Amino acid sequence: MLLGAMLAAALPTAPAASGTWELTVEAPPALAAAAGRLDRMDPAPMGQALGRAGLSWPPIVRVMLVAEDDPRARSRPGWIVGQAFPSGEIIIFPGRVASYPHDSLESVLWHEVVHLALFARANGRPLPRWFHEGVAVSIETGWSSADNLRLLLAAGRGPAIADLTRLFEASARPETAEAYRLATALVEGLRRRHGPGIPGAIAGRVSEGLPFSRAFQLETGETPEQAAARAWATYRTFAIWLPVLTSSTSVWTLILILALVAFAFRLRQRARMRRRWAEDDDA
Repeated sequence: MLLGAMLAAALPTAPAASGTWELTVEAPPALAAAAGRLDRMDPAPMGQALGRAGLSWPPIVRVMLVAEDDPRARSRPGWIVGQAFPSGEIIIFPGRVASYPHDSLESVLWHEVVHLALFARANGRPLPRWFHEGVAVSIETGWSSADNLRLLLAAGRGPAIADLTRLFEASARPETAEAYRLATALVEGLRRRHGPGIPGAIAGRVSEGLPFSRAFQLETGETPEQAAARAWATYRTFAIWLPVLTSSTSVWTLILILALVAFAFRLRQRARMRRRWAEDDDA
């Protein structure tokens, strides 16, 4: 049991997600400031994001902040920042925040809350790790242009769903970071094609007793493997052309083209000025 007082708050329900949410944060004295940050968070933005994804607030969220000298921290790999459990408990290691895909203590909490929402929507039935993590990152932070650039080389190898599962099971941080990006790109592609609420729809099918692959196919019309190939096809195309586009010859060619365009634009401006002057003289 962690030492220190219990910090509890009943937070208001976000309008876009049904149900009530009770957040309880437990922390040792050394992490009291971090607990206070979580206690003061506004739940409304996250509630709206959950609602758009077809998910609802987990009814109870119990957060335990764990210091690095705690045995529970020493027993887990250093790249694990937080963990969520179907019982509604979340463990967060604040000393590890800022490793991909998390950039703040608050983002870690939101990420783990999404896992709890998926557990609840699927009624405790299993969902693949890549689906859990892809949905969590998609809802928590979304997809950025920087992620697109980082994904080019990873997707260029055309990884399959089995490869994605293997990456999540790796003990090295670069491999797990790559797995997060691939999973998020896949989920973002699903939400663009089938609507933002597709994660909740798939998890709802699973709650009825269907295997995940069957639930996925019923909601999307394709298998997870086909969806992965579709999502990463664009990245594979860019990955093929990336070495050509970034070569020194290509860079200088682009500079020359831009210079010619600027020169033609300047000539056109001068021609317009001469015509205007001529019209003024005639007048």
